[in-house]
Amino acid sequence: MSIVKAGIIRTARLELLPLLVEHAQEMAAVLSDPALHGCTGGTPDTPQELRSRYRRITAGSPDPAVSWLNWVIRLREEDRLTGTAQATVGPAGGGAGAVAEVARVVGTPWQGRGIASEAARGLVGRPAGQGVECVIAHIHPDHRASAAVATAAGLTPTGDMRDGEVRWRRVIGPRPAHAPGTPGS
Repeated sequence: MSIVKAGIIRTARLELLPLLVEHAQEMAAVLSDPALHGCTGGTPDTPQELRSRYRRITAGSPDPAVSWLNWVIRLREEDRLTGTAQATVGPAGGGAGAVAEVARVVGTPWQGRGIASEAARGLVGRPAGQGVECVIAHIHPDHRASAAVATAAGLTPTGDMRDGEVRWRRVIGPRPAHAPGTPGS
């Protein structure tokens, strides 16, 4: 499998920008609400802790068959970072195509404005254009807002549980070599 890159993703109101270590200071404030960690545990990271984490993340996966794609979500009208999105892309079991496991978080002040759903739709569309055939998310069964975001991005619950979370999935399917009506079809 070739390495998948986290390029800029643009939606109607958002830009998902590839994560940089320099985003840590602003993102520490965005992610500072302890309530954001209710389903996953832990506490908000300090700017120094985020810088350290972002250095590890931006260095890339140690597994050459796996790509780590990470973005910050920027709301253009406010010129502010409002959250993060990620996709871990690797080979699917059975050797058929690639799978992307996705996640996102939006800071508390920006929740309820459709940002998470818009970012998720953009995020799911990105791997589809890079050979990914299936998108997966893991959502805590009590987290209704995340379930609504997954639904908006076209994922459906599978009933499978992993570490107390429901596995949601969207099969994108293999992309044709050439779209109908284009040269080579």
